[in-house]
Amino acid sequence: MALLHTIDFLLNHPLNKNQKGQAIWRFLKWQLKSRLSSESSVANYGEKSKIIVKKGLSGATGNLYSGLHEFEDMSFLLHFLRPTDNFVDLGANVGSYTILASNERGAETISIEPIPQTFEILQQNLQLNDVTSLVTCMNIGMGNEERILKFTKSLDTINHVAKDYDTDTVDVKVGRFDDLITLNKPTLIKIDVEGFETEVLKGMKIALANENMKAIIIELNGSGGRYGYDEKLINENFVLLGFKPYAYNPYTRSLNELGGHGPHNTIYVKDLDFVSKRLKSAEPYKIRGQKI
Repeated sequence: MALLHTIDFLLNHPLNKNQKGQAIWRFLKWQLKSRLSSESSVANYGEKSKIIVKKGLSGATGNLYSGLHEFEDMSFLLHFLRPTDNFVDLGANVGSYTILASNERGAETISIEPIPQTFEILQQNLQLNDVTSLVTCMNIGMGNEERILKFTKSLDTINHVAKDYDTDTVDVKVGRFDDLITLNKPTLIKIDVEGFETEVLKGMKIALANENMKAIIIELNGSGGRYGYDEKLINENFVLLGFKPYAYNPYTRSLNELGGHGPHNTIYVKDLDFVSKRLKSAEPYKIRGQKI
C-alpha cells in the first residue's frame, strides 16, 4: 500500500507531470542506493536548496522525488515571504520549510523541532545551505504550559506527543509559544505537530492576535482525535480571530476559500488583500523546467 501511495504521489505531482519517466527513475535510483548503503546523501530541491536524504526520512525524500514535497503550501511560502519577514517553522522536522524560507527567500526563521535526533539533522541541513545566520533553532516542544512530555522518536514525520501505548519515546521540554517567541513577530507560521495543535494554539494567543501575523499553514488531518480534540473547533477559533481557510493555486497565484479546513495542510489568511498582493507581485521561482 505504501509503495502504491508513493507511485501515485510521483506520477501526479504537478512538478513531475511533464517528466514522469524521470520521476520514476529518481525513485528507483534512490531505492537502490538506499538499500545498498545506509550512508546519507544530499539532494537538490526548491530552486537552489539542498537537503540531506537517507532511508527513513520520508519528508526529505519527498523533496528528492518531486522538487517540492508539498507543492501548493511550499509555493505559497515561496511566493509570500520577503527578506524583511519573520517565519516560524513549528514542527520543523529536518527543515524543508525552514530552508526554503531562509535560503530561497532570505527571511529570518525560528525553527522549532522537539525530537533530538531530528534536530541534529535539521542543524546539519542549515549548515549545508549556509543559512545558520538567518535561522534560530530551538530543540523544544510547544504546548499550553511549561512541562516535560514524552514524544515518539522513531516515526520520522509523524513523531508526536506520546500516548500510554507508544514505545521508543524521549522526554522533551515543552513551553508556550507566547513565552518563548517575544521579540520576533512572525508574518507567517507553519504548524505541523501531529494532533497537538489545540494545545499549541492555546499557548500562542498573543501571536495570533498580532497585526503582523498574516497567514498560517497548519496540518489538520484528524490526528487530534488521539488526544480527544475536535479539529473543527480549531477552524472555528481561527475564523473568530479573523482568519479564513484557503487552498493555493501556485500557477494562477490565487487563493480559493474553503468551507473549513482541508484533509491535510490548510492555509489560513487574516489579511486577504495584503497577502494576495504579495503573491501576485512575487518573483517567480524556476524548478524542474517550470517557472512558477
